[in-house]
Amino acid sequence: MTRPSSAASVLPRVHKLSGADPSGGPEQRGAASTSTPPQLSTLGLITVLLGAFLPMLDFFIVNVALPTIDRDLTAGPATLELFVAGYGVAYAVLLVLGGRLGDLFGRRRLFIAGSIAFGLTSLACGLAPTALALVGARVAQGAAAALMLPQALATIQSATQGERKARAMGIYGAVGGISVVIGQVLGGVLLSANLFGTGWRLIFLVNVPVAAVAALLALRSVPETRSANPAKVDLPGTALLAATLLALLVPLMEGRAVGWPWWTWTLLVLSPLLGVAFVRVERRAERAGLVPLVPFSLLRIKGLRTGLTMAVPFFAGFGGFMLVMAVALQQGLDEGPIASGLAMVPLAVGFFAASLAGPRLLNRFGSKVILTGAVLQGLGLAVLAVTVFTDWSGLSPLVLLPGMAIAGTGQGLVMPPLIRLVLSEIPSERAGVGGGLLATTQQSSLALGVATLGTIFLTLAPSHGMHDALSLVLALQLVLTIGVGVLATRLPSRVG
Repeated sequence: MTRPSSAASVLPRVHKLSGADPSGGPEQRGAASTSTPPQLSTLGLITVLLGAFLPMLDFFIVNVALPTIDRDLTAGPATLELFVAGYGVAYAVLLVLGGRLGDLFGRRRLFIAGSIAFGLTSLACGLAPTALALVGARVAQGAAAALMLPQALATIQSATQGERKARAMGIYGAVGGISVVIGQVLGGVLLSANLFGTGWRLIFLVNVPVAAVAALLALRSVPETRSANPAKVDLPGTALLAATLLALLVPLMEGRAVGWPWWTWTLLVLSPLLGVAFVRVERRAERAGLVPLVPFSLLRIKGLRTGLTMAVPFFAGFGGFMLVMAVALQQGLDEGPIASGLAMVPLAVGFFAASLAGPRLLNRFGSKVILTGAVLQGLGLAVLAVTVFTDWSGLSPLVLLPGMAIAGTGQGLVMPPLIRLVLSEIPSERAGVGGGLLATTQQSSLALGVATLGTIFLTLAPSHGMHDALSLVLALQLVLTIGVGVLATRLPSRVG
């Protein structure tokens, strides 16, 4: 943490979301400042979007391969959750830190370093000889993703202006939304392709050349930008946030498998205490004029506070849903990876179509679009729950199609508009740190959904059968979606 040199620069920042520095100094390009903002070319935009696509895709692409990984590495249910949530926790904890490092050392430089690290850790995942080695490689991959992703958004914000910036941000939001759905479809295709006998390893190995291309293109097409007055790393805040999430998620994921020994309960008791300590440390730092990892003063903005609160049940339900459906289809119904991936296609199509229509609808109807999306998602989940409960033996991608399509359309009307609403509520001079707060909430909630809904499903499946376990998880997600809908009624009517 650092003490700003002027009153104006007390405003916390992770990365810039405008061409000018909030404290009055210019955005720097390379080592020297310039009055002309750097310009991001079309190729540069494609490059940073590619870098943003890979980390978000990889959170979900592994889901469809979990049963195969389990058989190949004798992983066990608890370790399967770690494959997904370990990546998400590392990603969530280090996102804001990655953005701050980009401010300090240059965003193109960190983007290239993150791309290379992501390629190397993906290679380590693809070559992992044991389940434990794969967990470690996935955590490292999440850390590399957190180094790369913030630079994409910060570069778009600092190297585009006017209508071009608005279009680029719209594309960025669409890429972020659709990548989380495409992941499982693409995972099924790659797993079934089994090129050169690689099996599940291909879903990781395919990242290596793509990450290498992103790094090479960035050298030629992405301008170097950095903050003129960057904040230093908040080590106490980062450590406490990591400790809080680990104390909560590790026992939830591992407790059932190891018989809930004393240390699991100890960690669960410690997690809220660590959370309180994190909040106090961050507030104390902000009152002292320092730059905390999470500036809680932002939560005084009602629209932002409501939007972030909505993000928790929405993304927790989404993360748990994607994991549970992949396991249920393959292990419960003996569907292959292609069929499991195909079952997600209606959801992906509905999501993509709603994402395209969302901006126009949002401009015309405001936050009612998000409420409508929550209602549609709830309807889709209800259809899926009834379908699963009444026709388990005849379940197939075709039978699941109506519920998947309705749920996907609803999710597409919630996720991108919710992200836009949260960002629009943040003052421009604090948009960087606000965006980091949103991304951290999103990734932490995805991991929480995997840990909670995934654990409930895997706990009940052996004793009650996957039929009842899946029905219950869908019902629980429906409850979460109702919560999202209730909160949507409290959003500002217009979205900036």
